[in-house]
Amino acid sequence: MREGRFVFWPQYRTVWRWHMLAGLFCLPFVAFLALTGTIYLFKPQIDDLIDWRYDHRVAPGMVAPASSEVRAALGAVPGSRFMAYELPRPAHGAARVIVLRGDEAIRVYVDPSSLAILGQVPEEARFERVVLKLHGQLLLGNVGSVIMEMVASWTIVLIVTGLYLWWPRGRRGLAGIVYPRLGLAGRARWRDLHAVTGLWLSLVLALFLVSGLPWSFVWGQALQSVEQRVGRLMTVPDWEIGAVPVRDTIAGHPVAAPAGMGSMADMPGMDMGGGQAVEPDGLAGLDAVVGTGVRLGLPAPVLVTPPASAGAPWEVRSDTQDRPLRASVQIGADGSVLARQDFAGKGLVDRAVGYGVAAHEGQLFGWPNQLLNLLVASGLATMSIAATILWLRRRPPGGWGVPAALPDRQVGAGAGLVMLLLGVLLPELGVSLLLLAIAAWVAGRRVPPDGSGRI
Repeated sequence: MREGRFVFWPQYRTVWRWHMLAGLFCLPFVAFLALTGTIYLFKPQIDDLIDWRYDHRVAPGMVAPASSEVRAALGAVPGSRFMAYELPRPAHGAARVIVLRGDEAIRVYVDPSSLAILGQVPEEARFERVVLKLHGQLLLGNVGSVIMEMVASWTIVLIVTGLYLWWPRGRRGLAGIVYPRLGLAGRARWRDLHAVTGLWLSLVLALFLVSGLPWSFVWGQALQSVEQRVGRLMTVPDWEIGAVPVRDTIAGHPVAAPAGMGSMADMPGMDMGGGQAVEPDGLAGLDAVVGTGVRLGLPAPVLVTPPASAGAPWEVRSDTQDRPLRASVQIGADGSVLARQDFAGKGLVDRAVGYGVAAHEGQLFGWPNQLLNLLVASGLATMSIAATILWLRRRPPGGWGVPAALPDRQVGAGAGLVMLLLGVLLPELGVSLLLLAIAAWVAGRRVPPDGSGRI
């Protein structure tokens, strides 16, 4: 290619180099996301399986009022305050009461007949909660969220460059393009598995990645900032942005254990201003609220949370993973319905994110959604295995096996526009691209002509 000639797209080898560099960074994380995402996909079933050890121990008999169950839970956790009561479900034998001790939310399982305590589990230690934090944060809080957002951003680069590399370019027939040639041997078969699987997954995977961005720390905060500036396109988001303590998720607002309150803050039912709590006698209104909540028939799980302040109403809130079915109802202490907010009444952005989150978690359209997500995760695993085998066969001893940079380093106007667009829409990608461009300008070519040296 002549120096100074206008180029719209970079050469094939240049895109291949970009694809491999992005893949070396993303591949371990993509495999990890596929594994943890598959586990979290079956959260309802796994939760019920784990909780069976409490549900099957319930003794037969007349069910006690909800207020008695809450008092039993408070008595079992010294120094705790009432946070939430989960409405009973037919499949659940034990009552679920969530209390707050200090800054820790604890789920207490109570026999609704004998009021015996069947078990206690910190909410942050529940199995699926740990899997969720692994999936989105690597158990590193907001630092992990930033890392996973970077991975998601560069995985979108993998999709774009992968589709460019897949493009047939004059090839005839559908073999190796829309279906893999499994009869081939060696590298060609693994290449087909990688490329064809990537083709069929590309659109769904891109939607998966985009639907996960509102949870991430940087992109989620940016989304909130933008919607606040342009005029409240959504209400308070009902999804977690970055690392949010589970106690805040349960309460529906930030909850903090006040410092310096001494023993008063440790007294059951005493509210020192840091979160929801009620006086013991105030639990009398709980039974009427629970009765109304049961009659409303909201999709499970349904949480009943106490008034945030004196004179405020109780809240009955559906926390179903199928977010378009969620609803929040304000109920007076006498059981009367004061106000209700359904998903349809939320803002445009909130609804769009809600649909995306529900689909991402496999709960938007029942078991077919779970099956689709499972197929996507299986496809990601297939692509990862094929890519690893291709790379290992290409990589020379002691080297990385990355295609060498061409003497002509022109990116091309088209690729430049795509990079600019992605860099604006994905801030972490934009910053990393800028840093890489600066590093390349300072260091010059870092891969020898044979492609066997350092990246």
